[in-house]
Amino acid sequence: MLIAHISDTHITNEVAFKSYAFDLIANEINTRPFDLVIHTGDVTNNGLREEYEHASYLIRKIEKPLIVVPGNHDARNVGYELFERYIGPLFGVHEFEDGVVIWVDSTIPDLSDGRIGGYKYKWLKAKLEEYSHKRIKIVAAHHHLVPLPDTGRERNVLFNAGDILDLLLSHEVTLYMCGHKHVPNVYRVEDLVVDNAGCTSCRKTRKGDVNSYNIVKITKDGVKVTIRRVTGEEQEKEHRPIKPKIFIPKGKRLLRIVQVAESNVSDRRYFRKKVLENAIKAINERYKPDIVIHCGDVVEKGIERFYEMAMEFYEKVKAEKLIVPGHNDITYLGYDLFKEYFGETEVIEKGDFVFIPILSAQYETQIGVVGRIGQKILKGLLEDFREKFRVVVMHHNLVPVPRARELGYLEDAGNVLKIITDQEAELTLTGHGGNAHAVKVEKTPIINAGSISWELHRDPFGNSFNLIDVYKDMVIAFEVQATWGSRKLLGMWKIKGEVPWL
Repeated sequence: MLIAHISDTHITNEVAFKSYAFDLIANEINTRPFDLVIHTGDVTNNGLREEYEHASYLIRKIEKPLIVVPGNHDARNVGYELFERYIGPLFGVHEFEDGVVIWVDSTIPDLSDGRIGGYKYKWLKAKLEEYSHKRIKIVAAHHHLVPLPDTGRERNVLFNAGDILDLLLSHEVTLYMCGHKHVPNVYRVEDLVVDNAGCTSCRKTRKGDVNSYNIVKITKDGVKVTIRRVTGEEQEKEHRPIKPKIFIPKGKRLLRIVQVAESNVSDRRYFRKKVLENAIKAINERYKPDIVIHCGDVVEKGIERFYEMAMEFYEKVKAEKLIVPGHNDITYLGYDLFKEYFGETEVIEKGDFVFIPILSAQYETQIGVVGRIGQKILKGLLEDFREKFRVVVMHHNLVPVPRARELGYLEDAGNVLKIITDQEAELTLTGHGGNAHAVKVEKTPIINAGSISWELHRDPFGNSFNLIDVYKDMVIAFEVQATWGSRKLLGMWKIKGEVPWL
């Protein structure tokens, strides 16, 4: 199966549209043996009738079977109704011999943001179940699913991206195709390939880039995505399915981490004191970790009384501790109190392992940022400790978690995620969103902790902490219910290739 993936043509009579780039890519598509062309939205620039009339003429230049998905620009000015008149259906299914393409409208009228919620979510879920027998399952929408590098401030990932990602992974979807941010990018999230197309014919490229489209080749061995620019430059990424899916660790355990977050110690009724006491007792007596990592929101508000209460709990933890501040921790006087009670967050080395804390919390807001200097520090530390098992620790989540509305929680998540995956960090731990969740992006498992003792969480499993064991050849993560001690597997990931940290 060979697919041409185009996006963000932004057809208009204004200077935003580069007609020569559209013609060049359309002609190139026509001369290659593509089975299908998928356009992932922003066909027009403003959703106006004259733009749709122009677009309906231009896209007919593509002489291949064509699927077109609506984008946020197409939905402007009630353009979603014109889309159906001039382009095609907002939702649909296209079957081929051993696969299916399911496309869905992710737009919100007159907003750049996206959402596949409510009835659209139910429809997508039903279609994935209906076509579960297909070997190849492709889902296409306009908005991106995971944060992208080089796009400025992250703010348009799907509102319910965590739910959609969870849905696609649970239904073993092969490929998610999208556009929107005008940056070509390919990530592997577990066995799912997330394919972002750049812009085909819009002047608004990022970082001085040029127009491009993606070539997707799907075989029984995996998925290969080639980013092809109008200059002729190409970048390839090939992903093969993980086999087998279940592993048995070899040798003795090398490291045990207990990961906690959102204890939110306070005198409010939402703080479950007994649950935290029970969890700390279990951590000390049953799990006996080498290190306890708290990924932020130790206290509910940054006031001295709450910090004093928190110290009474966490000084009982027998293992070595690494605590990074969350957004709650630095409210009011919390910025100074955190350092007074828990000290500066510093890199910790333990034999072949190194723990790299990254500060992302900002004053009086849930939105975090690492910043350009912080990104350079992170990249430098990952390079400096390349011979060790590197664990990046931060508060804000890099990958959307289920049951949480994503709205730019980490402004520069795209660039931070790119640094971590490019440097092939062995593990990343986060603690925002109130729900335990874990996925592997490229070669890096990213594990988010739920709330250990705060009633206002989003986890059906209840208050919990994570238990992470590292072996020579694999990493295993469990979520542990903080009251009863029952466990749920979050993930297990094979460590492949050379391990310089041994």
